Amino acid sequence: MKVTINDVAKRAGVSIKTVSRVINNEPSVRPTTRTRVRMAIQALDYRPNLAARNLAGTHSYSIALIYDNPNAYYVMDLQNGILAACRARGYELLIHPSSAKSPSIHDELHKLVEQSRIAGLILTPPFSEFPELMDTLEALDVKFVRILSAQAADQLEDNCIQVNDADAAFSITRHLVELGHRRIGYLYGGIEHFSTLGRLEGYLRALQAAELPVDDEIILEGEYSFDSGVAGATTLLESDSPPTALFAGNDEIAAGALFAARMMNIEVPQQLSIAGFEDSPFSRQTCPKLTTAHQPNEEIGRCAAELALERIHCKGGMEKEKPPESITRHFTPRLIVRDSTGAAPKQASAIKAQPASHKKTG
Repeated sequence: MKVTINDVAKRAGVSIKTVSRVINNEPSVRPTTRTRVRMAIQALDYRPNLAARNLAGTHSYSIALIYDNPNAYYVMDLQNGILAACRARGYELLIHPSSAKSPSIHDELHKLVEQSRIAGLILTPPFSEFPELMDTLEALDVKFVRILSAQAADQLEDNCIQVNDADAAFSITRHLVELGHRRIGYLYGGIEHFSTLGRLEGYLRALQAAELPVDDEIILEGEYSFDSGVAGATTLLESDSPPTALFAGNDEIAAGALFAARMMNIEVPQQLSIAGFEDSPFSRQTCPKLTTAHQPNEEIGRCAAELALERIHCKGGMEKEKPPESITRHFTPRLIVRDSTGAAPKQASAIKAQPASHKKTG
């Protein structure tokens, strides 16, 4: 038979209302009673019916993740982190993919909040970077947390999880400079994202710090995709003055650049160094494995959910009581050096592409 809240109350020797308070993490329960109820829940393997809880009371027990990102790895990592925090607090997670270019996005989120009885929202770029959308959510009186690039705001706000893309990109570019590269190409995409601007800023700042010239001919805009990396790298490597290193705005672009180099018989890293960003599975599935910046998306998702839940449960709302500062709100992706980057070739002409028919065998 299915275990009910009555069974838990009987085993713990408390009322049903007390069990409900423990499940909802309400503060008005003695620690010893809370422990006894939790032990009963664990012993009976009791799983509360969250849908029934949502319908029975005025408080919702669901938060939603809003995203528009083709990178499935990014979304899955965020989702796993958010789910861990939700399950610890007895909440459900609603996954809501959407189009940032939709003219009806404001109405869409309005219906989502009202019809799904959402207690809070987690917004990812580019949604988290739309001021007008924040105004809409404020008017709906729903708690939300934004995951966004540090370049999107002048200061860390109480409802933000920020990622310092610029400093991470600076570290990657400086790594290439320290390897002796003086002509470093940059492939990027998604100019509508502040993270794109942050990574470009870090790249340019590193060139400036090394007193290297900025050549617009080897800085190409595209998309955050494998195919864009193939196209961009091919264009640069077939030029009269190809770069000796390529920095890609994410690992998918970098993997595409690596594929293009392989098709052109250019050895990596002996003739060409390639670095990516984010440390997605793409960076570990290539040969050679990609130098990149580790962006802890699962931890970012968990912190975003914890912040959202604290905002929901703060007495009097965010204006009167802020969530604890113990929640990590600022992340800087960490440089990870792998086999795709090496010392610059002594002669730049050494990386000149060869026809596919010249490919070595054996």
